Amino acid sequence: MPEYPDIVVYIEALEKRISGRTLERLQIASPFLLRTAEPSISTVTGKKVLELRRLGKRICIGLEDDLWLVIHLMIAGRLHWKDGSAKTSKRDLAGFYFDNGTLTFTEAGTQKRASLHLVSGEAALRELDRGGLEIFESDNPAAFVSALQSANHTLKRALTNPRLLSGIGNAYSDEILFAAQLSPVKLTQKLTAEELERLYLATRATLNDWVERLREDAGEKFPEGVTAFREGMAVHGRYKQPCPRCGAKIQRIRYASNETNYCPACQTGGKLLADRALSRILRDDWPKTAEELG
Repeated sequence: MPEYPDIVVYIEALEKRISGRTLERLQIASPFLLRTAEPSISTVTGKKVLELRRLGKRICIGLEDDLWLVIHLMIAGRLHWKDGSAKTSKRDLAGFYFDNGTLTFTEAGTQKRASLHLVSGEAALRELDRGGLEIFESDNPAAFVSALQSANHTLKRALTNPRLLSGIGNAYSDEILFAAQLSPVKLTQKLTAEELERLYLATRATLNDWVERLREDAGEKFPEGVTAFREGMAVHGRYKQPCPRCGAKIQRIRYASNETNYCPACQTGGKLLADRALSRILRDDWPKTAEELG
């Protein structure tokens, strides 16, 4: 699922291409994509793009007349840009035809989790907000600690809970916990003041670092190849590879469609987290559907 760094870079690329441009036509190919009935999708025709905004892991395109197109890519959704006029292909869920190019929306697989909402007004837009703390809205460690410890979850669950913290998912939570040298199954209300500070700093540094990396990778091009498994990640997707800090083999725990990657030497005091034991923990402390992670 594209997370904070991916969404930030997507929005920056879109700002360069569609800010101030006119949406000439919106074609929806999949009946499962559009999740709202009012306003009618025809109302966006001919409207100019006034603003682009991130809302958690959603991309919000603000149009004239206070209309908002809200894209949630979920796990397998991706965006693609083509200069000039272009036809949608069979794999496209939707095509956004602007006066200077075409934005297409695809989703790999058959689960149809990606979504598009069309809402009118700021209040309707805020109803889609899951309420999690925006990490960079203020330099306030106390607000971070308050959100994190509002319930006694495992760190993995707390970091990825959109009602607690905004924009963090499976991949970057692994990277954050590695940077903070904390176990993914440590309970939030058991953290010391020093550990909380370490986690706060690691969260901001990791997300900032990956925004810069992805921004540099994309350059002037539209970001393609968005993935949860990136070259240069310390632990995520690096099962059995050497830890970049200590050389120990990265370990992995899988539960349902989720996975947790960690270094036992750096994060768990040398202890391996058994699949069965961790699965029991996560069964009670992990969302039941991918939608809950959004």
